[in-house]
Amino acid sequence: MRKPTLFLLALLLWATGCREPVTSPARQASTGVIAPGDPGQDADTRQPDVPDLLSLPDTAFVRLSDYSREFSYDLRYATKDNFMEEAVYDCPKCYTRVKTARALIAANREFMERGVRIRFFDCYRPNSVQFKMWKIVPNPQYVANPVKGSVHNKGGAVDITLETLEGIPLEMGTDFDFFGKRAYHDNRDLPDTILENRKLLKQTMEKFGFASVRTEWWHYNLKAAYRDPVADFRWPCFGELP
Repeated sequence: MRKPTLFLLALLLWATGCREPVTSPARQASTGVIAPGDPGQDADTRQPDVPDLLSLPDTAFVRLSDYSREFSYDLRYATKDNFMEEAVYDCPKCYTRVKTARALIAANREFMERGVRIRFFDCYRPNSVQFKMWKIVPNPQYVANPVKGSVHNKGGAVDITLETLEGIPLEMGTDFDFFGKRAYHDNRDLPDTILENRKLLKQTMEKFGFASVRTEWWHYNLKAAYRDPVADFRWPCFGELP
């Protein structure tokens, strides 16, 4: 599919009342993390045949790996390595709304200047998956009530950590989805290295418009996404990009 067609499709869905337009990801397979580039601008950092990120409506959904090859992915809910102990995604893909993608790409460039980059555990999450999570952990401290919906369901939240540019995760004190006080931002009873790593993550994400959640060091909401509608679309699984 050619770039102009993709752009017109996304714009048409948005303009005709569809609240969660999705751009078609490139069908070209690619693996690994590739060198840095200008966020949403440099064609060398974008997959071919996808519309320019700056040309799309803020509320359109995009696959992040189509617009930057500088991230790392460990998308746990597409595996059994999560608190539900089952794969609830058909395949590991990271979608967000356009405005979230722009903020993430900008934040990651600053992280890379410090010798680290973002690794994703989760991105956009269909609302039907939120219902499944709530059934297992019906505690709003850890899982948003699916009736109201999570910012994940709006395409504005991500679960992340930091890793070195060589792919070694920074120590954060707990694994992803650890439900306990050791994962709290206000828990100061941790080694200095862990506190410094969490501080770097939190301060940088806040600088680019994200808000943290007190009980989860890995969770960040784009503040501009709070009023977006909840979505429940499932992404296509073709291609090797996450």
